[in-house]
Amino acid sequence: MGTDSALPMGHTERFTKTVTEGDVYAFAGITGDFSPIHVDEEFCKGTRFGTRIAHGALLVGFVSTVMGKMTARLPAPGGVSYRYEVKFVGPVRFGDTVTTELTLAEARPERRELIFRARCANQRGETVLEGQTILKLIG
Repeated sequence: MGTDSALPMGHTERFTKTVTEGDVYAFAGITGDFSPIHVDEEFCKGTRFGTRIAHGALLVGFVSTVMGKMTARLPAPGGVSYRYEVKFVGPVRFGDTVTTELTLAEARPERRELIFRARCANQRGETVLEGQTILKLIG
């Protein structure tokens, strides 16, 4: 397995999205996670964040979006997301514009895996998620 010329080592893809109140409430509705840190402004005034913040899992969804872009560049039949190893290092507030970036960092041919560095940053360049994700080749 190489990484194929369509996806050279160091290849980077990005996705940018401004997180709105509607996004957070829609995500809460889909997942059932109505934790007050996401939906109760009065509660949040007493937290270290001072306001509502987006779900961390929403950011993982952004990582998945970029993984889909990477997979589309692979020869058929491509691969599937296999593992997310991320940590949340900063809050995403309503109105923040988040850029999610994945970079191909390693290939593990013996395991049929591609490893990507993952990072989400807000409009000020502050990292809000970091880690890695693994794509399992299915062909």
